[in-house]
Amino acid sequence: MTTLKIRKVGNSYGVILPKEVLARLKIGDGDSVVLTETQEGYQLATTDEVFEAGLKAYERTRKRYRNTLRELAK
Repeated sequence: MTTLKIRKVGNSYGVILPKEVLARLKIGDGDSVVLTETQEGYQLATTDEVFEAGLKAYERTRKRYRNTLRELAK
């Protein structure tokens, strides 16, 4: 378990992660993380770049292929 302090950053608040935590998450400066609320509390995880790229591709094409996607969903 690691205890973290909340610090004021401009008009927001942030948490400073120790180097050991960054190494275990395999993240660094500028990387994105996802904070998810679970029944046990909150979970911090790295983003899946392949999934994000697929989601962006879907968003670009979903209106164009709306009818096809509707038929495939049946």
